[in-house]
Amino acid sequence: MPKRTDIKSILLIGSGPIIIGQACEFDYAGSQSLRSLREEGIETILINSNPATIMTDPSMADHVYLLPLNTNSLRQILKEHPQIDAVLPTMGGQTALNLCIEAQDKGIWEDHDVDLIGVDIDAINITEDREKFRELMGKIGVGMAPQATANSFLKGKEIAQEFGFPLCIRSSFTLGGAGAAIVHKEEDYDELLRRGLEVSPIHEVMIDKALLGWKEYELELLRDKNDNVVIICTIENMDPMGIHTGDSITVAPAMTLSDRTFQKMRDMAIHMMRSIGEFEGGCNVQFAVSPDENEDIIAIEINPRVSRSSALASKATGYPIAKVATKLALGYSLDELNNQITGNTSALFEPTLDYVIVKIPRWNFDKFEGSDRTLGLQMKAVGEVMGIGRSFQEALHKATQSLEIKRNGLGADGKGYTDYNQVIEKLTNASWDRVFALYDAIAMGISLSRIHEITKIDMWYLNQFNELHELEKEIGKFDVSTLSRKLLLEAKQKGFADRQIAHMLGCLESEVYNKRDEMNINRVYKLVDTCAAEFAADTPYYYSTFEADVQKPDSTRYTHNESIVSDKKKVIVLGSGPNRIGQGIEFDYCCVHGVYAAQECGYEAIMINCNPETVSTDFDTADKLYFEPVFWEHIYDIIRHEKPEGVIVQLGGQTALKLAEKLDRYGIKIIGTSYNALDLAEDRGRFSKLLKEIDIPYPPFDTATTPDEALKVADKLDFPILVRPSYVLGGQGMKIVINKQELEEHVVDILRKIPNNVLLLDHYLDGAIEAEADAICDGENVYIIGIMEHIEPCGVHSGDSNALLPPFTLGDLVMQQIKDHTKKIALSLKTVGLINIQFAIKDNVVYIIEANPRASRTVPFIAKAYGEPYVNYATKVMLGENMVTDFDFKPELKGYAIKQPVFSFNKFPNVDKRLGPEMKSTGESILFIDDLKDDDFYDLYARRRMYLSK
Repeated sequence: MPKRTDIKSILLIGSGPIIIGQACEFDYAGSQSLRSLREEGIETILINSNPATIMTDPSMADHVYLLPLNTNSLRQILKEHPQIDAVLPTMGGQTALNLCIEAQDKGIWEDHDVDLIGVDIDAINITEDREKFRELMGKIGVGMAPQATANSFLKGKEIAQEFGFPLCIRSSFTLGGAGAAIVHKEEDYDELLRRGLEVSPIHEVMIDKALLGWKEYELELLRDKNDNVVIICTIENMDPMGIHTGDSITVAPAMTLSDRTFQKMRDMAIHMMRSIGEFEGGCNVQFAVSPDENEDIIAIEINPRVSRSSALASKATGYPIAKVATKLALGYSLDELNNQITGNTSALFEPTLDYVIVKIPRWNFDKFEGSDRTLGLQMKAVGEVMGIGRSFQEALHKATQSLEIKRNGLGADGKGYTDYNQVIEKLTNASWDRVFALYDAIAMGISLSRIHEITKIDMWYLNQFNELHELEKEIGKFDVSTLSRKLLLEAKQKGFADRQIAHMLGCLESEVYNKRDEMNINRVYKLVDTCAAEFAADTPYYYSTFEADVQKPDSTRYTHNESIVSDKKKVIVLGSGPNRIGQGIEFDYCCVHGVYAAQECGYEAIMINCNPETVSTDFDTADKLYFEPVFWEHIYDIIRHEKPEGVIVQLGGQTALKLAEKLDRYGIKIIGTSYNALDLAEDRGRFSKLLKEIDIPYPPFDTATTPDEALKVADKLDFPILVRPSYVLGGQGMKIVINKQELEEHVVDILRKIPNNVLLLDHYLDGAIEAEADAICDGENVYIIGIMEHIEPCGVHSGDSNALLPPFTLGDLVMQQIKDHTKKIALSLKTVGLINIQFAIKDNVVYIIEANPRASRTVPFIAKAYGEPYVNYATKVMLGENMVTDFDFKPELKGYAIKQPVFSFNKFPNVDKRLGPEMKSTGESILFIDDLKDDDFYDLYARRRMYLSK
């Protein structure tokens, strides 16, 4: 039965600003869904308040509404578009679902004759209401942990008395495990129960007996109107029950399940999905399995929508869940749809993996001083990375190399923990870096049985870690001249980086690289094809591995490389790696636009990135996708294989920028602004000297590399002093200090975290106004795309400031200085592409704080506010296809646009929430106002000094 013919126009609800627990995976799902609807010729209307995403780009939907996600906005859109036939709320996470339910309760859908598709409200209510869900599972014979519902404090106390400890508290109708906790001791119970009840919008919690030590699994399913169900992916959590899946290291396919239990789990998942209601689309089911021979299965929860893990499952299998779920919502059945990777098999065909996926979360605890860093039922990660390999060990190493936490992989980098008590503590209370602590525990001789006893991680995984350590010890017996080909190949197949092998051998990374080049131990690239090569696939989505070569009949030896290099001119775009505070989805937006612009200029656009949540790693965004760590060795091998015209680094944030020096040293062309200019802007000392030469004011400054030097500088500068490290993003390590003791403590702390850094100390301009400008420069001409004024005073990081476009208090004299300084700096740095400059204004003098000749956090915001594709223009300038003067700039903005930061402090209740020079926001929204009399603006302006901290 084909799709419904009565649906011509659909409203899609987005997920709003990025927060911990609801991140880019819904931008990816929403973007896929919009494309899927357009393929069907359906008019698309989108509401989403997030300006940083691809999803809200004007090219994505027929009508994009950057409005607050509330029922007033929905009413406004439905009045303007009476032709809307249906609403699809399953692509925008919990935010979209909650808004949809609220609109249903208020009768909005009924009033406007709008159908709800892809979801059944009754199904949502059953799955979100823990009590109803438990009753249903009992009815259909699916086991659950002993549990009971409490909607009062007193009831919660009674349940605890009955069950005993440890207990799990889970809040109803929340996302990312908000309000959830494991309670080991009675004395902690009251506070955690109270918090769980407060966080739930219906003030209800489910209290269940904690299944600590049980194994945890997730299944991703799709179902159509004919009740066909496919299981897209089975994901195993390496961590046992007790850690939120968003904070868990996860593996696909499942590694330690017996086939009997796996088949039973599949049947249970399908039975659960069919029992919760009549709906078509995606579904995520979570189970716990006892770690004994019985392998008893207990249901944890079911989410009838695309989820965080469905983005991961889509990238892991190459099966685009959100895209297919959208088609199912339109009335298609699975057997009527094609698998888009193979192009010739049915979407009813379940994916098969002939490789292993490892996902590791990325945390930002350094931004939340005083936060509880142990992991539990409430999600705390801000992003994630995914590694693809032919073995668990290779995928694990690739994932650890992708994290960008100054580690080269597991072990063999001299940065491991060596203190026994510290390692035991990290294993006992699950720490954010426990994957490294596991390896260190093995390295210091702690037995696998003892590690298993503490962590309850399955012995299969611990044996995998142990094998890696045994190989490291074996390689350490040799030097670079005596290491055998067999051992070197084994190390590469298990994912060890050249840097790690060099550490084991006591030589340089380049010597290991040259050695494997001589021995013909080279990466080969394999397709992610959804069907284990059973059918031909033509989708250019690749991962790397190392193969033992085989001998052909003519005695030549070869390895099979599935990535065929074309003779087209090529450009590589380096992605921004895992999301984190200071480097979020806005850089993914820039990378995607960079890819599209390169394609428009006739280039084959190649994307390298390791973030499974994003649109840049969608299998059909670039001409070729290499899902690889944004890590030198991997990038260099791809460059040698593809031989591009050059590499674009200025769209991928600090991740890509940090590789510019290596690219320059190896003679690889950096497209756009040169490495020297990038380095000059990053090196605080060199940049300040340039400002002096071109006669542009900046706060009095000096540089220091030791605490002693910093104290001497303080004698010349007046306190307060702003301390800033070089080569960082998101204000990492920045702080305002007011005396010598604070200065010394902070400098010692920075140099411990970032050794050998050049610190810039400048006099903090207390009470100054802060502003910033973004511009495009072609080396000769400069066009300023936007000037924004911050509502908060100078000293609050620009990413944490509410900012107005255009400025609202700056007079003509100040505005002219900003324009003149921007043009002068852009030309002096020989910028080709984008540049962002930040200013402090005091007594009508405009001082320069910093300049970044790259895409900035604010470029997508300005592009959305003015309705112009600035990244597209900038990329064409970088490629030398156009000069700035070739473009007809016509920005349109009635009134003002406000960039509003959004924080996730609710995940860290005891953290200081005051703002300062180090960025803490996880996302942003955009708000349009007609004039400065607007109540929202007045409220923001009145509170502008509230959060300032030193």
